[in-house]
Amino acid sequence: MNVARSFNNWRKYRQTVSELGRMSNRALHDLGIDRGDIQRVARDATR
Repeated sequence: MNVARSFNNWRKYRQTVSELGRMSNRALHDLGIDRGDIQRVARDATR
């Protein structure tokens, strides 16, 4: 994987964690996400 792609994946991961982290527990629940799953969901989003 090249450096630019790695950097873009890292940015997407951080943005996803940040956006999901700002959501309320209720909003996360409506999406089927537990607060403890945010990092996993963000990792999956970069694949």
